[in-house]
Amino acid sequence: MTGPSRKLALFDLDGTLTRKDTLIEIIRYIHGDTRLYLGLIFLSPYLLLFKMGIIANWKAKEAMLTYFFRHMPYDKFQKKCYQFSQDVLPGLIRVEGIKTLKRLREEDARIVIVSASAEEWVLPWCELLSISFIGTRLEVKDGKLTGKISGRNCHGYEKVNRIRAELDLSRYSEIYAYGDSDGDLPMLQLARHAYYRPFRNNPERPI
Repeated sequence: MTGPSRKLALFDLDGTLTRKDTLIEIIRYIHGDTRLYLGLIFLSPYLLLFKMGIIANWKAKEAMLTYFFRHMPYDKFQKKCYQFSQDVLPGLIRVEGIKTLKRLREEDARIVIVSASAEEWVLPWCELLSISFIGTRLEVKDGKLTGKISGRNCHGYEKVNRIRAELDLSRYSEIYAYGDSDGDLPMLQLARHAYYRPFRNNPERPI
């Protein structure tokens, strides 16, 4: 019986691979700048409480999702997200990040994006590159978005829970992980080769 031999590479998306937050950018893409900025002003108390650590990440996120997407027909949302993933998302990816991702894929590593962003606007881009995606799921009722998250926000320790639920880590001889925030630290701790903010105009540095 042979032991594990394949590499696994886990990448956070927002801030790690991308230069901008994709939730903000999908809102901009669907609603435009004016609606985005007015919404952020309205939501500023929630965002301030989140920055101060008074409310959880998922509560601030649900406030944004509810304000911008509640009651939006899901089929319309899916179409907009698909267009975003093809037309906008590729231009947000850091050059060094995509180089590292492609290099690891050439080494036959399994690549998985593990993100708090939703499947709808990230998964089509991942499928284009033939890589896997683990992310936040959005609640849909009667064919419309509710503004709520289905299950848990894929952030912090929930990233590890989702990784362990979907991947058998014992199958991999080496695990690489890339992140840029405190919410990625539990995922980085899974890896033998862990990198924090590696693509910001500096070489990869293990933590």
